[in-house]
Amino acid sequence: MRKPLVMGNWKMHGTRASVHKLLAGLVSEGAPASVDVAVCPVFVHIPLAVSLCEGSALAVGAQDCSHMAEGAYTGEVAAAMLVDSGCHWVILGHSERRQYHGESDDMVAAKLAAALAAGIAPVVCVGETRDEREAGEAEYTVARQLQGALRGQASLHSLVIAYEPVWAIGTGLTATPEQAQAMHAFIRGQLEALPGLDAAAVRVVYGGSVKPDNAAELFAQDDIDGALVGGASLDAQDFQAIVAAAQG
Repeated sequence: MRKPLVMGNWKMHGTRASVHKLLAGLVSEGAPASVDVAVCPVFVHIPLAVSLCEGSALAVGAQDCSHMAEGAYTGEVAAAMLVDSGCHWVILGHSERRQYHGESDDMVAAKLAAALAAGIAPVVCVGETRDEREAGEAEYTVARQLQGALRGQASLHSLVIAYEPVWAIGTGLTATPEQAQAMHAFIRGQLEALPGLDAAAVRVVYGGSVKPDNAAELFAQDDIDGALVGGASLDAQDFQAIVAAAQG
């Protein structure tokens, strides 16, 4: 039985005041033992978030990391630095990184290797654009991204995959539960082809305009193991409702 994971990706939002307010609401409510819950603030707010979540069941993650361990890489943050700051998770290959920063599958693979070497749990994002789906290339795109990131890795310990159809991110559109389940099942089938990986144990979460009113129906699908939540994670009440839905 895979334990659900609900992770909030705050993206480039927040001030020290808003982080205090949001986490005060989340920490006071607590996280159910049956669900892993995490938040991913911007780099500068990670130490504050870690401090505010100390002693609670709420974990802290980062939205990205460098593919390099250290060195003269201005503006970059190494995976080991995230671990040193108290992070448990890191999001890799988010569609916004691919779109706005030109990250290739090879770059995502290098970042994944760095994260695994540092001992931080990776959430690798995959997903197709609207044009790719309408052209019948959704599965091809997702398979390419998976293979590009995962094949040849020395270890895939603690791996989580996030399926995020690009056409449903921040648009208000959401894949139907049936569409999401079909792709999640496809992803699990692709993972089965990787040597040494127990595909049945890997959590595959959905990301794409997840809200309190659609979360339960998504989580009821056999291969959907939680959510990578965007906008709704900035509202404590909405995020808690999504976490509650993940309890089943």
